[in-house]
Amino acid sequence: MSWSCDLSLLHELTERLARTALLDDALREVALAGGALVGARRGLVTLAPADGLGPDTTVGHGLGHSDLGALETVGFGAVPPGADEAAHPDLRQGPGARERHHEVAAQLGLAAAYGLALAVDGPSAGPEDGTLPSPDSATSRTNGVAYSAAELEPATSAAFPGDGGAEDFHDFSTTGPAACGPGPAPSTSGPAPCATESARRRLGAVVWFYDEPAEPTPRQRRLAGMYLRYAAEHLARGLDLARVRRDAAALSAEMLPARLPRVPGVRMAVRHQCGPLGGGDWYDALPLPEGALGLAVGGVTGAGPGAVAARDRLRASLRAYAVMEGEDPVAVLSDLELLLRLTEPARSATALFGHVCAPQSAGSRRVTLAGAGHCPPLLVGDHRCEFVETSLSAPLNMLSCWEAPGVELRVRPGESLVLFTDGLLHRTGDSADRAVARVHAAAQSATGAVREDPGLLADHLLRTVLPGGLDAAAGAEDLVLMVARFD
Repeated sequence: MSWSCDLSLLHELTERLARTALLDDALREVALAGGALVGARRGLVTLAPADGLGPDTTVGHGLGHSDLGALETVGFGAVPPGADEAAHPDLRQGPGARERHHEVAAQLGLAAAYGLALAVDGPSAGPEDGTLPSPDSATSRTNGVAYSAAELEPATSAAFPGDGGAEDFHDFSTTGPAACGPGPAPSTSGPAPCATESARRRLGAVVWFYDEPAEPTPRQRRLAGMYLRYAAEHLARGLDLARVRRDAAALSAEMLPARLPRVPGVRMAVRHQCGPLGGGDWYDALPLPEGALGLAVGGVTGAGPGAVAARDRLRASLRAYAVMEGEDPVAVLSDLELLLRLTEPARSATALFGHVCAPQSAGSRRVTLAGAGHCPPLLVGDHRCEFVETSLSAPLNMLSCWEAPGVELRVRPGESLVLFTDGLLHRTGDSADRAVARVHAAAQSATGAVREDPGLLADHLLRTVLPGGLDAAAGAEDLVLMVARFD
C-alpha cells in the first residue's frame, strides 16, 4: 500500500534528522529532505524566530553563498505571516512575481518553488501534563511523532493549516501580506489541520526549488507537512539548546577581563574561545605595585556552569594574592592551592602566574614564573624562540601538598611572552609532543612585522597551529592564548 511506503520514507527522514546534534546540521538535513519529499533538487531553510531572540540564519542545499544572497534580496524563502504554505509553479513567467524575481530565478536556474512555514504549537512540544499519548493500534509512530493511516491515505476534505481559505496559500515571492495578491487555492488534500497561527510559534520557513516548472502533488504536500511537523519540534529543541550555549558562552566571556590594562612599555593581546558547554579556562593581567605587572592563565577541571563559577572564584582569589605577594609567584600559587583544597576539595586546577618587574637597565625586565601543571610559556623574539622551562609540578589540589620552585628570566625589548592553555594543544588533534612542536614552529615562522604586534602574533599562531583558524577549530574545550610584548 502507498501509505506503508510513505511511512517508511517518513521514518527514514526523521531518523536522519534525529541523529543531528547541532542546529546547523539539522537545518541542512531539512533542506536536503526536499528531494525525497517533493522531488526538489535544491532548497533553503530560513531560521528567524518570531520572538526576535535569534539566532537568525539561512542554510541552503545545492545553493552557494552568492545564490543565497541573491535569493534574500528578493525575499525568496519568506512565507507570509498568516500563511503556512506558499508555492509558485513557474518562477520565470508565472503571475504574481516582479521582474527582479524573474531575473534572479533565471540567473540561478530556478523554475518553480514550494515553501512551508516552520512552526510549533505553543512554547512546549508535549501535553500539559508532560505525558506522551498512549500507543494506538491504528497509529504508526516515528521518533515520537504519530502518523495514522488515515493521514497518509488520500483525504477528501482536510485543509492545510489555517482556516482553509485561499488567502492561506500565497505566492512566496512576495514579502508580506500587503504585497501578496490572491494566489491559487490550496489543495483540498493538504496536510492535516493543526493549531491556528495565533497559537503557534513561528520559527522560520523552508523552501524547495525545482529546475523545471512544477508543483507538488497532494500526496507530496501531505508528506512534507507531516515531516515538517516533526522537524519543527526538533529544530525548536535545537534552537533552545543553541540559545543556552550562546548565553553560557556570553556569560563566561563577560566574567573575564573585557580589556587588558595599559601598562607603560607593554602591549598585550588575548584570544579566548569557550567550549560549547562553557569551560574553566581563564586569563588575567593586572597592574601591581611599583610598576610591576601580573600575568596569569589557568583552567579548572570540568565544564558547564559549575566549572565557570569555580574558575571565576579562583581568578578573583589569585588577584588578591597577587596584590599581596605577587613578587613571589610560588607563594601566590601555594595560597591558591590551599584555598582550592579547603573550599572545593573535589576539583583540581592548573595555573601559571608570572610577575613582571618594571624596566631595569637597558630596558630589560625581570620575569619570575611559577606553574602548577600548566603548559610552559613561549618566549619569542628576533634572536630566540624557546619555551621557558618551568619546573614540572602537579596541578593544584592534586597532591596533599603542592610545592614547586619558580624560574626567573630576563626579557629584552622587542620580545614577547606567549601564554596559552592546553585547549590550544588539544584542538590540534595531535599528541601533546607534536602539538607543542607545532606551536614552536608557528612562532618561529612569524615575520618581524608580525612579531611587532601582539594581536598579529596571536592570530598568526592560531591560524598556523589550528587548521582553518580559531573559528573553524571548534572543540569541546576552552582555549586561551595571551601575548605580552615588551617594548
